[in-house]
Amino acid sequence: MIKMSNLPPTSQMHSVSLARELIMLALLSLLWGASYGLIKIAVATITPVTLVGVRVLIAASLLWIVVLYRRCHIPTDLRTWRAFCLQAAMGYMAPFTMITWGQQFVDSGLAGILNSTTPIFVFIITLLWTRQEQVSFEKGIGVLAGLGGVTFLIGFDALKGLGSDVFGQLAITGATVSYAFAMIYGRRFHAIAPEVTAAATLSIAAAIMLPASFIVENPTDLTPSRDSIFALVALATLSTAAAFVLYFRLVNTLGALGTSSVAYSRAAVSVVIGVALLNEMLTWQVMAGFIAILIGVAAINQRAGAFFKYLLRRPAGKAAL
Repeated sequence: MIKMSNLPPTSQMHSVSLARELIMLALLSLLWGASYGLIKIAVATITPVTLVGVRVLIAASLLWIVVLYRRCHIPTDLRTWRAFCLQAAMGYMAPFTMITWGQQFVDSGLAGILNSTTPIFVFIITLLWTRQEQVSFEKGIGVLAGLGGVTFLIGFDALKGLGSDVFGQLAITGATVSYAFAMIYGRRFHAIAPEVTAAATLSIAAAIMLPASFIVENPTDLTPSRDSIFALVALATLSTAAAFVLYFRLVNTLGALGTSSVAYSRAAVSVVIGVALLNEMLTWQVMAGFIAILIGVAAINQRAGAFFKYLLRRPAGKAAL
């Protein structure tokens, strides 16, 4: 627990709570950041629609076990389940299929840059249409700073392929727009436990995507490799089941725009892991990208920016873990 003796009790609780949410945002960044590589491995021997169908089925099954074990309330009204269906379409079925299909033609680096534009679309949709969150000039600067940071981290060489496989790139960009709408729409589930929302929407996606795989593909003829199977299981359990529980929680604590900043922070998390565990070099380009991402995330999450400023101003010995 963090003690902040020079803050009033309410501010102290607020800051500690925000710190916890930011840690969860970093964890979500890690789980989703790993999904690009896992998809690339899995789709090598598993067709896209089948991959998505099995992925959401495994994730939904695991989450229902959690829901039943925790005895969470499960809504039964038709209106909520209609909303679940729309969320499943925008948050899973459309983007998962487009990304999985698109990554057959687009390198993972460029795919990461294209998919990191989610905050831009959340910002534009919120500004011009929904207006359910406050948008500001500072948040707009944060959106651009974060995108620039991701480009620095991944490398400008990844942009050389831009325009060469247009349909694959359009598919990934379309998935990004779909994610943006899903993040904004997902705030309506604030009164429902996040594991229930994730389990219900993933189940709907599985009920549609699995039959669809037999229509557009032929799953029974597949001979997936061991690496593809391992990647699929990891993708379903970690990057889907665990990640979407965090996602639905954060949408209601940090907001749609704040949660969308995960598109930037997952790139920063990958850099930290590379430096700490893989002995990768910290070049000026990596440092510039990392700093730009931190600025972007802090600007988008303005409360986070205030929290970081507090930490920097805090005298030594005033806080303890």
